[in-house]
Amino acid sequence: MFFRRKKEKAKADSKTSDWPELSEPSALEGADRETQFLTGDQGADRASVKVLLDAIAQVANASVKTPADLEALLARIVDSSVQVTGAARGLLILEGDDGQLEVRVARDEEGATIDGEIKFSTTTARRVLDENTPVRATVGSDSEALELAQSVFDLKLRAVMCVPLSSDRGDGEDGRTSTRRPQGALYVDSKAQSRTFTQRDLSLFAALAQQISMTLETARLQLDSIEKVRLEQSLELAGEIQRGLMPQAPGTVPGFEVHGWYRAAESAGGDFYDFVNAKGDRLGVVVGDVTGHGIGPALITASAQAGLRSYLRLLGDAGEALTLLNQDLCERSEDGRFMTMFLAVLSSDGSVETINAGHPGALHWHAVDGSCTTVEGGGPALGMIPGEKFESNATFRLERGDALLAFSDGVSEIKCANGELLGEEGLAALFATCMAEGNDLETSVVALAERALVEGGGLVEDDITLLVVRRTT
Repeated sequence: MFFRRKKEKAKADSKTSDWPELSEPSALEGADRETQFLTGDQGADRASVKVLLDAIAQVANASVKTPADLEALLARIVDSSVQVTGAARGLLILEGDDGQLEVRVARDEEGATIDGEIKFSTTTARRVLDENTPVRATVGSDSEALELAQSVFDLKLRAVMCVPLSSDRGDGEDGRTSTRRPQGALYVDSKAQSRTFTQRDLSLFAALAQQISMTLETARLQLDSIEKVRLEQSLELAGEIQRGLMPQAPGTVPGFEVHGWYRAAESAGGDFYDFVNAKGDRLGVVVGDVTGHGIGPALITASAQAGLRSYLRLLGDAGEALTLLNQDLCERSEDGRFMTMFLAVLSSDGSVETINAGHPGALHWHAVDGSCTTVEGGGPALGMIPGEKFESNATFRLERGDALLAFSDGVSEIKCANGELLGEEGLAALFATCMAEGNDLETSVVALAERALVEGGGLVEDDITLLVVRRTT
């Protein structure tokens, strides 16, 4: 329910547990929601309509843009209920997921919030919620109150009314109007012996509740729409920041050209790639993938990217750098998220040192014969095992013209038209074709991405990242 707020169960129970049995059939009187409150007396009817319209206007013109606006609207609704009925106090009652009734708002006839333990007729409220029917109850005398319970006598209550807050869904399968279970109930009571609620009072109160229900539904939709826009703006901003963190190819390591391609499944994703000038005049290239996508994974990738950059620049051992990053993620990832990563550190002579932390194996394209091989080796993902020590999985050499492709599983898991996944073999075939065409590296990488997307019909179900390094000398 859009205006429900969490309360501790014990507190909710204290408000509903020891109210007298006003639910006896002789004490309750139902009313059809179509009962009219107009009597034919022009003067009285004109006054009733004015009261109703004034009360509706107080709540209908509310602008709900924040949760605080909604709180103010709920208080205004209860105040209007008290004013229309001439009651001593008014309550907005909700039913929790556990079935307990909760007083969401309580106001007195002066428009002040009622604090502390609040007793009310739970049976009356439950009947209204279960049957979606307005109800009124009357206590005729002190003796009747004492017969029901001491608390009724102590509070000196004489009259109770409760009406549902419900909204129509539309026509059901049988042609009748189907209705949601009430969003809640409005409840008023009075201590004054001279103030007893009539059937006309109940009809007027029910009419007000129907208009309030529509106002609440509009407020809910308005607030949901605003929150949706805010979330979309936050996601887009996170995406822009993340895309801004994707690097330009470095030019300080001779003998290599590098290019990356990235597309998020949502505005912000869990993938990233990076090129880092590592200690010892070496080039570090990395592809990482955090579980999930959205703002949470995007924040983790940004943090991991920054940490890895620092470690690779300061440390000569790539394994030690990943060990430190793993420890960072284990300490910070409290929601169970982890990151897979492929890291390669290249030297100017073409030698390559790789570490694979739970990531798909990279592909090595051999220029001499056009073949593709998988870089073997692997270890656990980052952020899973505190204290894990990472070491090199494989060391090999890129010859002149050779290329290395690191990618995220969003590429290999593209679903093709035949229902099969593209897989490592399909990706290797596309990679070999693109590299054999002899274009500049950017053109080759873009072509690889486009051809992979064509295989999947252009659909992107997961973040997709491609990173290619080619040796030029």
